[in-house]
Amino acid sequence: MKYNRCGRSGLLLPEISLGLWHNFGSVDNFENAESIAIEAFDKGITHFDLANNYGPVPGSAEENFGKILWHNFQGNLRDEIVISTKAGYTMWKGPYGDWGSRKYLLSSLDQSLKRMNVDYVDIFYSHRPDPETPIEETMMALDHAVRSGKALYVGISNYSAEQTRVAVDVLKQLGTPCLIHQAKYSMLERWVENGLLDVLEEKGVGCIAFSPLAQGLLTDKYLNGIPENSRAHNPNGHLKEDEVTEERIQKLIQLNEIAQNRNQSLAQMALAWLQKDKRITSVLIGASSVKQLCNNIDCLQNTEFSHDELNAIESILS
Repeated sequence: MKYNRCGRSGLLLPEISLGLWHNFGSVDNFENAESIAIEAFDKGITHFDLANNYGPVPGSAEENFGKILWHNFQGNLRDEIVISTKAGYTMWKGPYGDWGSRKYLLSSLDQSLKRMNVDYVDIFYSHRPDPETPIEETMMALDHAVRSGKALYVGISNYSAEQTRVAVDVLKQLGTPCLIHQAKYSMLERWVENGLLDVLEEKGVGCIAFSPLAQGLLTDKYLNGIPENSRAHNPNGHLKEDEVTEERIQKLIQLNEIAQNRNQSLAQMALAWLQKDKRITSVLIGASSVKQLCNNIDCLQNTEFSHDELNAIESILS
């Protein structure tokens, strides 16, 4: 595992980080989740990413991760891992459990610390911009989280390029630099290339890519259509059936051919493709099993692309 400097900060993050969005909630098998986290750490993944509402049920991923920490990462081991969490999406009913107010963000952070049974998180994010709350208020809440000792660094997620520029400037004025932006980025979701990455590079802010496999679409699972046990087949999943079009399947088949010529799976190639851009600090993966985790980490065995490969990929994706 290689560790990359996050923007112009002193913090190093692993090339691959583990997200606990799925498979770590109260409806999931705890022993399996624990095995994934332990294997990830043993493979060099030091960064574990959560949010207040990860589950289901909301909050249960943090609770389970707190148990995993207690069982396996006592003492100085806490100092060898980076824990991030976020607030910004709906967490509880009523006027104070959503969006970007100072009250919500700081109350949510306190709740997250209790659920995980930790004194601080390494990174606390504003999970999304709030159109009704002044960005200065949201950034002041992040600044306070650091000054109160409840977070070491702060970041933002799902902010546009222009919103990011404003947020970063406000945080700089407050004296708490923005460490990182967590953005949705994959071969099939490339909005960050239209300005955001340029802003992050200019401002010295790191970037971590989430949903790098497009909710599983960039795997061999959909090469023959939609299987019954897939996320697209689940009506409650984030990947919808109408996103798995015949045109997209044909693109996946062509991409898979390139991956096979690289001695990689489609998923491994998709993860490696993101790392070609040095502005990407880390790629955030999920895993439903230790086997899947290890298969994804193996993408690091081949992260170099020839000009012909890159041109062929662009031709397919265009």
